[in-house]
Amino acid sequence: MTKEISTQNSSLKTQNPRLLSLDVMRGATIAAMILVNDPGDWGHIYAPLEHSKWNGCTPTDLVFPFFLFMVGVSVTYAMESRKSTVSHSKLILKALQRTAILIAIPWITQLIFHWDRGFSHLRFPGVLPRIALVYFICTIIYLKTSQKTCDWIFAGALIGYFIIMTFIPVPGVGYANLEPETNMGAWIDRLVFTTNHLWSESRTWDPEGLLGTLPAVATGLFGIRVGTWLKRKDVDDNVKVSWMFTYGVIAVVAGLVWDLFFPINKALWTSSFVLYTGGLATIALALSYWLIDVQGRKRFTYPFVVFGANAITAYVLSGFIPHYLNMIKIGGLSIYQTVFAPHFSPLNASLVSAIFTVIILWLVMWILYLRKIIIKI
Repeated sequence: MTKEISTQNSSLKTQNPRLLSLDVMRGATIAAMILVNDPGDWGHIYAPLEHSKWNGCTPTDLVFPFFLFMVGVSVTYAMESRKSTVSHSKLILKALQRTAILIAIPWITQLIFHWDRGFSHLRFPGVLPRIALVYFICTIIYLKTSQKTCDWIFAGALIGYFIIMTFIPVPGVGYANLEPETNMGAWIDRLVFTTNHLWSESRTWDPEGLLGTLPAVATGLFGIRVGTWLKRKDVDDNVKVSWMFTYGVIAVVAGLVWDLFFPINKALWTSSFVLYTGGLATIALALSYWLIDVQGRKRFTYPFVVFGANAITAYVLSGFIPHYLNMIKIGGLSIYQTVFAPHFSPLNASLVSAIFTVIILWLVMWILYLRKIIIKI
């Protein structure tokens, strides 16, 4: 990782060509990701803050696809000016370096927390590896193809994934299906990674599995399409926002229709899930862009920009800080048991503890932000 110390003022919009609304949306997404990943008690969580059991989509299920969508939007803002001026091989090599670091971070983290197990039960797939692969593949597609080709790849990924998952028989099962342990993606993960290196709660399938990366890339390409539209200088802002809302609504409706025979499912990252969440992300970005970048309503943005400036850093630290906070004992009890549990109902105690974690991490990001330190991978 490299540490970039900016000498500009605190507005990210003046430091970078990216949108302030994009930074705000990224920061809000990271805050939500930390909130749902670090409850005080996993046995007591409000339903909207839990992932759907299988088919369906809760507010929590929107967090990850929103982030991948923004990865795609960010690629256009980071690469557009350099696409025609910098060697593509140099840009791809840089993207490959970032990808390798993002993949390595969760592996190293697991080894730190579970050093006694070594590599024998190291989970290979995961959130950061999926972000890394989507970023890398989308970067290559954006650099090497036209927008029209990008759109064809997007459609091909969704249709191809649908065919693979619903028509091709699963070896050892004999028929195509969408069940957790017997679908084609689960079979490929067990074949490639073996059961010792999959999600710890099942060891038979992984919600960030290898085959699911295909539609996840489509989510990134959705973001590239929207980012390319936003960067057009020959289109009025009112037109941009109107069409973004229109495209978003069309995608949501298409996702709901596809849901009838290819259910919306985050764990499988189904094609209907890509359209549904991509449409909602487009609507959310259109609203943010209109309010913040067009109308100039920026008073509420600061807390989210702080998170958005070091989004990946905040996410990585969210795996460490709660762990070490839980090691602090007061009278032999944890902070959760002494500060939160006695004063709130079980559900509210769990929620307040999660909010406390978000605040602690925000304070760390705030210190970095005040010192104009942006940690880039």
